[in-house]
Amino acid sequence: MQPLSRARAGTQARQRRGLTARRPRKYLSLVTNEVKEIFTGRAAPPAPAALAAKVRTLAPSMTRSMQRVAEAVAADPAGCAALTVTGLAELTGTSEATVVRTARLLGYPGYRDLRLALAGLAAQQQSGRAPAVTADIAVDDPIADVVTKLAYDEQQTLADTAAGLDTVQLGAAVAALAAARRIDIYGVGASSLVGMDLAQKLLRIGLIAHAHTDPHLAVTNAVQLRSGDVAIAITHSGSTGDAIEPLRVAFDRGATTVAITGRPDGPVSQYADHILTTSTARESELRPAAMSSRTSQLLVIDCLFIGVAQRTYETAAPALAASYEALAHRHTPRSNSSR
Repeated sequence: MQPLSRARAGTQARQRRGLTARRPRKYLSLVTNEVKEIFTGRAAPPAPAALAAKVRTLAPSMTRSMQRVAEAVAADPAGCAALTVTGLAELTGTSEATVVRTARLLGYPGYRDLRLALAGLAAQQQSGRAPAVTADIAVDDPIADVVTKLAYDEQQTLADTAAGLDTVQLGAAVAALAAARRIDIYGVGASSLVGMDLAQKLLRIGLIAHAHTDPHLAVTNAVQLRSGDVAIAITHSGSTGDAIEPLRVAFDRGATTVAITGRPDGPVSQYADHILTTSTARESELRPAAMSSRTSQLLVIDCLFIGVAQRTYETAAPALAASYEALAHRHTPRSNSSR
């Protein structure tokens, strides 16, 4: 079997099994070696700068013992880089096996690779300026402090998302969108706003895209999807039922499925061919997850849109120009005589 036929074979197999038999798909499970070579040259562990972002993104889904290891390496990369696997296990009160599992979950083949990344991260921190330290927004904070704190958190969220975004998965999702007959997007609440933003961007370059916010309508539309179509679910928690259900239906119908989520190990991953992980700033009483997650989701959909526009430039550029021209008169200032 040729490498590029794996996804097609998987679709045919699940169609033969019927709609009730579903095989959970795991992260990178359907990304072929050929696609990896096209977009990255080879699969590689995260760069040192991405380590802290990976810890912040994945820590909530780790076991408590793995969290201790992850928090230790993020807090003191230089100190942990000097430790053997046994030394780090003793420092964190865990086992050597837990240290190795944590390294692998963070994207490194083994502890040796994690130590190298820690050493690189420590060198970067020593050569650059120390990051600003911000506290949660308080009820009595002056508005100037609120602006400063929010700006810093937004910048950190974007940096973390960019550092942790898997370009292999991103490239595969872009390729699927560029060739799609039809694109359905599912999201609820703040995620629905992000979905509508992506849909209108894709429409302006000539693609057929719809953002569904009504869960019943989303499912009934997903039933019509088939191989060659793309379905995207946007859910920060990875467990929003109203976004997962239509994605599952699209998955069963043979469409290529994409999940944009802050929890790559959440239930949504069972029905996603490609997973794009987002990062969020810390939640607080005055800054719920909906605010910080939206920032990182918008970055991901902009990456998707630009990637698709690049791949379809010959048709996308004229379509975008036509959409600007069609709306130009609506932006012309009225003269005094027309009022």
